[in-house]
Amino acid sequence: MDESTFTELTARHRRELHVHCYRLLGSFEDADDLVQETFLRAWRARAEVRDDALRAWLYKIATNACLDVIRSRKRRAPYLQPYPDTLLDELSPDEVLVGRETIELAFLAAIQLLPPRQRAVLIMRDVLEWPAADTARLLDLTVVAANSALQRARATLRSTQWTPAKPSGDEQALLAGMIEAHEHADVDHFVRLVRDDIRVSMPPSPQTFLGVRALRPLFDIAFGPSGMGEWRLLPTSVNRTPAAASYLRRPGEVGFRPFKLDVFRMDGGLVTEIHTFDARMFDDLGLPKELACR
Repeated sequence: MDESTFTELTARHRRELHVHCYRLLGSFEDADDLVQETFLRAWRARAEVRDDALRAWLYKIATNACLDVIRSRKRRAPYLQPYPDTLLDELSPDEVLVGRETIELAFLAAIQLLPPRQRAVLIMRDVLEWPAADTARLLDLTVVAANSALQRARATLRSTQWTPAKPSGDEQALLAGMIEAHEHADVDHFVRLVRDDIRVSMPPSPQTFLGVRALRPLFDIAFGPSGMGEWRLLPTSVNRTPAAASYLRRPGEVGFRPFKLDVFRMDGGLVTEIHTFDARMFDDLGLPKELACR
């Protein structure tokens, strides 16, 4: 197989392999590296594959490459990153559909607690819906061992108390309300839109804020008399959930510059969780580099 043929055959699987690596690692940036590593390993071993088995072979290489990385992390907590919906939409209709419950940040955080092989088995069986025999073959396991790993993974996942969100009402209206409250520094409006026990995290910081009362110091920093400045927000979406890109105009500055990305988990018509990331993914989301004053 020459290089041009190899590139043409493998390129069509790039996005789904990227999503697969992302699920295993929880990191958008690491997924980039691992897809490249997958294609490098595949090129070196290209004589081993049949055209009709290419996709499964690439998944095997990608999974093993990711497992190598996970094992090398040892006890270091992974740095979860968001995944732009515009890139998820690149998956073709004949590829696996990406449902919210299989890509949302809460699910990814939960499966990061699993040992590497259990994580891989859970994703192959319960997310990608591969048969037990194919999963076992991919991971060089017996079917019995693969099924046992799946049961242990499911039990661990249940113990985390993770459940898929069940959004109700108009999520876009709720997102618009959150944006309005932020831009107008209206804390009372914000509080009406969130659950009392809201959870706010700021990866990669391990610090977590639980409940509205714990957020009061953040309100003072962002919106107080000597606050950070003026805010503008744009709606977007990542991990199949609503998000808002925040731009900040500090005192004395002319334009609004990228500052953070808030990803919202909504349940029962209220915001139940917010993951706040820095602005490094604004380019991947197709967001402006700066906003002018109105």
